Amino acid sequence: MTGPQGHDGMHIERLCGLLGVSRAGYYRRWAQRSPLVEEAELRDLVQRLSLEHRFYGYRRITELVRREGWPVNHKRIARLMREDNLLALRRPAFRPAASGSGRGWRVWPNLARQLIPMAVNQLWVADITYVRLAQAFVYLAVILDAFSRKVVGWALADHLQASLALEALEMALATREVIDGGLVHHSDRGVQYACGDYIARLEAAGITPSMSRGGCPYDNAKAESFMKTFKTEEVDGRTYRDLAHAMAQIGAFIEEVYNPKRLHSALGYLSPEEYETAAANRSHLSTQPKAPWTAIPPPTANTTTTAVRNFTVS
Repeated sequence: MTGPQGHDGMHIERLCGLLGVSRAGYYRRWAQRSPLVEEAELRDLVQRLSLEHRFYGYRRITELVRREGWPVNHKRIARLMREDNLLALRRPAFRPAASGSGRGWRVWPNLARQLIPMAVNQLWVADITYVRLAQAFVYLAVILDAFSRKVVGWALADHLQASLALEALEMALATREVIDGGLVHHSDRGVQYACGDYIARLEAAGITPSMSRGGCPYDNAKAESFMKTFKTEEVDGRTYRDLAHAMAQIGAFIEEVYNPKRLHSALGYLSPEEYETAAANRSHLSTQPKAPWTAIPPPTANTTTTAVRNFTVS
């Protein structure tokens, strides 16, 4: 990490003299705050470069970071990528597909590829993304109902442990009615979703796990689409002071803007909550008992004679 340098060639000593502060005080303040800001900025750059170049390892990412003007070594970049779970995707030689993920967790088949939900609580999709704070990063886990794209569960934390994904799942289970065996939960193969605790909670709730193919984000397109909307309409251009501030702002966006108001072209320009309400109304009408048919009695000799007489008189 490099220390503070003078601005436009001006030495620190002269700057301190102009500002009326001591050099020792300046350096103490810099040591308290500036390294954290620098670390957050560097992490943000590494995150963006790693997502753009998914097959690049830490050495190539280091070179890209240096091209952005950062005097860093590969060990620091490797540490940041390891801490943020930014693993490069490898291109292995062809070999027959084998069961298992290679990380000790079972890989569940992709059930969502051919599943078109026709009602709520038939297919949930889950994903995790990072959110930058002023001096750190936090992580958002979400679960969407694929039928309406409504966020039914979410959680925010400063770690990537399985408890983050479990917290979002518990929120979804508390707010939605799940029929045993009638719901598929789809996610990527991340350890948060593949670990034993998460799978056990799904199975206890009667939910069938489903996972994307390796290195194929298109298998979870609806979750990816939400993350893009979230970053564009909420995160970009906003500064979160800390975890509590981010949780309040992000919670307001999900509960007060996205779910009730955000229009989707795929939903006929309805919001997720409007779409679910419209679907519930259609379902209610289709299940209403129909009025019984009134049988018309067959004509008799008397009714026919009366009808002819009335017609003749008129």
